[in-house]
Amino acid sequence: MSNEKPLTTGEVADLTHVHLRTVLQWIHDGKLKAYRTPGNHSRIQVLDFIDFLKTYNMPIPEFLSLRGSTRKILIVDDDANMVSSLKRLFKKDSSFEVDVAYDGFEAGIKLLLFKPDIVILDMRMPGMNGYEVAQKVKRSPNCVHTAIIGVSAYFEEADKRRLLEIGVEACVDKPFNSEALLAQVHSLMNVVKAKG
Repeated sequence: MSNEKPLTTGEVADLTHVHLRTVLQWIHDGKLKAYRTPGNHSRIQVLDFIDFLKTYNMPIPEFLSLRGSTRKILIVDDDANMVSSLKRLFKKDSSFEVDVAYDGFEAGIKLLLFKPDIVILDMRMPGMNGYEVAQKVKRSPNCVHTAIIGVSAYFEEADKRRLLEIGVEACVDKPFNSEALLAQVHSLMNVVKAKG
């Protein structure tokens, strides 16, 4: 992804468990593609680093293995504060691309145009509620690889069962633990990547 933060030579050295001089030598020999900053430092694009690791049969760190593939998250919630806090949470990871919809109808349009990997879906919205949106997503041939995390402050066990029957991958209660939600998203991204 072009807006990903590039890696420093020090970060590459840490990730490959080699000395900084070795990384500089790789760059000098043309093995590892890098560019110079105005301050004359080397920077390595994430995709170039992944290509380098693949070329030389080196292990790709798990958090990088998903980069370079589409990691799009659509947040569907009518609560602007909730949307803002979720956006902040996901924007911390530069490999996520985030879009938002404030109701079910807007979600339908964004699903077609944005093509998210994961939808964070609020169940209680005016107009078309989360259950209806989830059903539309799961029935749409365009969304075969789209995973859904249903969120609600009012989940009953019956609601969760209903969602799982529709095909929703996970249900999370509000208020949620940010780290737990992130872990859930990363886990589902692995599933989405495997399906894709």
